[in-house]
Amino acid sequence: MEEVIEQLRELNEPVPVPLELPDEETLVEIQEQILIHLPFELREFLLKVSDVVYGRLEPVTAADPQSHTYLPEVTSVAWDLGVPRDLVPLCQDGRNYYVVDVEGQVLLWDGDEGELTDEVWDSVWHWCRDVWLES
Repeated sequence: MEEVIEQLRELNEPVPVPLELPDEETLVEIQEQILIHLPFELREFLLKVSDVVYGRLEPVTAADPQSHTYLPEVTSVAWDLGVPRDLVPLCQDGRNYYVVDVEGQVLLWDGDEGELTDEVWDSVWHWCRDVWLES
């Protein structure tokens, strides 16, 4: 995990308006908004690297309600499109969503088929390493 965080920090692209990291209180408020508990590793991701801008993928963020990557908004849209309500979106990729289950595994939901694929990553950090850093 620390290695992935370090790599993301090194690759963070400068942007005109940098993203901010949320605090624990903000994450509690988000959980209350979406009515679901955030898996531990997703919480860690949001607290430690959700301000990183890198590659073509834009994972969810939690500090700015005006952002198009704001977790409650992304979650609302994903659920409306058919993503199961026990899964929390991590990242939208076109019509597809990478989602986190209660165990902390990341799954790929296919927006064209309207169902989960067989692709699974053991954790948010494995997804960061294998998907986000490769984007």
